[in-house]
Amino acid sequence: MKASEVMADLRRRFPNEPEYLQAVEEVVTSIEDVYNEYPSFEAENLIERLCIPDRIFSFRVSWVDDKGKVHNNMGYRIQHNNAIGPYKGGIRFHASVNQSILKFLAFEQTFKNSLTTLPMGGGKGGSDFSPRGKSDMEIMRFCQAFIAELWRQIGPDTDVPAGDIGVGGREVGYMFGYYKKMAREFTGTFTGKGLDFGGSLIRPEATGYGNCYFLLNMLATRGIDIKGKKVAVSGSGNVATYTTRKLTELGAKVVSMSDSGGSIIKPEGFSEEQLDYIFELKNYYRGRISEVAEKYPDVQYLPGERPWKHVKCDIAMPSATQNELDGDDAQALLDNGVIAVSEGANMPSTPEAIKKFLAAKILYAPGKAANAGGVAVSGLEMAQNSQKLSWSAEEVDDKLKSIMKNIHEQCEKYGKEEGSDFINYVKGANVAGFMKVARAMMAQGVL
Repeated sequence: MKASEVMADLRRRFPNEPEYLQAVEEVVTSIEDVYNEYPSFEAENLIERLCIPDRIFSFRVSWVDDKGKVHNNMGYRIQHNNAIGPYKGGIRFHASVNQSILKFLAFEQTFKNSLTTLPMGGGKGGSDFSPRGKSDMEIMRFCQAFIAELWRQIGPDTDVPAGDIGVGGREVGYMFGYYKKMAREFTGTFTGKGLDFGGSLIRPEATGYGNCYFLLNMLATRGIDIKGKKVAVSGSGNVATYTTRKLTELGAKVVSMSDSGGSIIKPEGFSEEQLDYIFELKNYYRGRISEVAEKYPDVQYLPGERPWKHVKCDIAMPSATQNELDGDDAQALLDNGVIAVSEGANMPSTPEAIKKFLAAKILYAPGKAANAGGVAVSGLEMAQNSQKLSWSAEEVDDKLKSIMKNIHEQCEKYGKEEGSDFINYVKGANVAGFMKVARAMMAQGVL
């Protein structure tokens, strides 16, 4: 297999899907040498089968707003690969959603889920519907219309959706409720459910906490203590806010956050009171990050800006969305002395940024490894649902720490460069995730 030939063919077949092509190129270039050690992979054209989704569902979602006006959005579900378990991955509601973005997310999810060692395949779904500015009733009607089209394609042993950008506990509750009505069954078909109807403790916190646990393992390889370190975080949703809570608990100083309107920075670190206000503002009142600067004069607001060029930090944790950190941002971070980057979002760094981080040999953790905590606890929620059990927060958190440590060990095993202490976490995560899926696919024949 030649990665360049694989990518040339995929670009010809899917020319208008840049995010998908970007995600695939990162993986196939990382695994090329390992793949070619197994002639049987090429004999069964495994790479092409792995890159192209098993199936794609697309559909119109028609819903009625509070004034009686009918709106139409696109809905999608990408079932990418189920070689190691039922399709598993979130649903995203955001105006930017299209097939390319969901194909990249489903592709990434396949390897992320493999890294957790839990029996979950990869999938992703969503719609170009935006919940922002909509009433609860409008969101409920949209969620019900979305599931009315999708419910036959999902199930506890088939495809288990969860939340993502724009889809939190409220939206998952509405979708699960309508699925339960249509399927006439109460099963663990969704994760991220409310605690009163099958949800798991630590699930809302899991992606942010898991990223911090992976970061700790990564820092330990160089004997670095996180206490007192300045951390730049982007985003202010579920992942980012729980990341900041865990960082503060660990003794680090959070110096930035952001949303789609801009960033806030405080070079000496936000106070606990300020971080609590951000948490309440974004998770309960769905306010704008600019309101923090309005309330606290010592916080600076940068409209339309990402934080990376504007504040010095020891560690960067991009936790907003894909391709939010480019080559110039990466250079600014390196010039300011960053020692580690750990991704809370899916593919937040562009290829140019990743090249700079790897060339500088800093600690760099790609999202498929560092942000796997969310889907890991989703897998634990599935296990609790199957057993009709509910584990304590301490039990789930301990299992999450163990899973993130195991993911780090796999990345270290496959990513450590010969004759060097440097760990290429990009290669390590891609090879480790790929090998498990590849072995399962080969064992099950050409499907």
